[in-house]
Amino acid sequence: MRYHKIGVIVHGPGIVDTGYAKKIIDLLKNYGDVTCRLGGTMGRTAVIDANLENIINIEDKLLPSQSVKLLSQTNDVLFLLNYGKSVITGHTFGYKVFNNAGGNLNLVQIERPGEDDGTIIQWNNQTDSYLIKSISESLKLSITTSTEATDLVHNLTGFNKDNSRVTRKVAGVSPGENIMLNGMVIGRATSDDLTIISEDNSITEMIGGQIKYHGLEKLGKVDLSKAIIKTGLLRKSDNIKPRQINHKSSDDLTAVYLSHAAEDIYQFRNCDILVSVGDDTTLLSSDILYRFNVPIIGITDGDLDKVVLKGFKLDDSLIIQVKSGYDDIIGNKIHEKLFNNQTYLSITSIDEFKQEIINIIDESGIDYHFVNKQLN
Repeated sequence: MRYHKIGVIVHGPGIVDTGYAKKIIDLLKNYGDVTCRLGGTMGRTAVIDANLENIINIEDKLLPSQSVKLLSQTNDVLFLLNYGKSVITGHTFGYKVFNNAGGNLNLVQIERPGEDDGTIIQWNNQTDSYLIKSISESLKLSITTSTEATDLVHNLTGFNKDNSRVTRKVAGVSPGENIMLNGMVIGRATSDDLTIISEDNSITEMIGGQIKYHGLEKLGKVDLSKAIIKTGLLRKSDNIKPRQINHKSSDDLTAVYLSHAAEDIYQFRNCDILVSVGDDTTLLSSDILYRFNVPIIGITDGDLDKVVLKGFKLDDSLIIQVKSGYDDIIGNKIHEKLFNNQTYLSITSIDEFKQEIINIIDESGIDYHFVNKQLN
């Protein structure tokens, strides 16, 4: 039976790496015309590796709730595909997306397919029972009502707001995991019971976690009640086979400067070389641009949070580790002296450009060494 216009929102690398994104999209095509979009940014690399960018739109940098709202304008029913690290994190994610998108949407979440606790969450009562039951039987997943899912989320997460003070519980955390707020690592969990507290939109305390103050400095002011919080690895599959796409250089080579903003890296996939400042920015930049055959020059100081399980690095890339706390200082010197405080720079030779970077570090008098295996 085909009578639906179906919108699919794919979130995160897990649902793609397991092969379930492709499997579910193909299944849904039996019930109607399917349009797919990525929600969030970290799934992009997984989509590229799976050669699905012609099926799943990854061009727009949209939050999951934004992709939901966009697809709701032209589709009868929406499917949110996610592979959270636990039932708690998966339900919490879906709950927040549903409410951030407006709540009055025909949204069905397929969560952790293939796992014993995998489920289909019907976030409202608009979808006909035939479609949900058919998908449930095909994927061998139970159906969870919005009431059941909401009760679980309310019991384990949420926030309290008292004037300028916000207290927010974070569900599904394990000790030792990174704590990321709006893409920035701001701490490490020390317990499976984590609460983050802010005053006047500044993070002031973690109960069950250790604050990384350098991360808070880079984060700045934030509304904790609306912030996107993730814990653990952004991509944790240990069987990743990166797909490489040919890179075509023009006669005028372009270098790019990037400091602590790795989630924007895809916009630089057509450059010829990129300078990244910061350990995790370098890790992600190297990993992502590996797919596009673009080398990087990374300025690091050994303070790696390792937000992905394994990062890939081109042989032409250069990772330079300086003294602790000096990566930003060296980065600023490079940005000022070479880039004239701009993002883009035209260069004539990549080798000569690398030497200019090394010369600036030599002139600073700061000790450094080259790192070969930091990203492996």
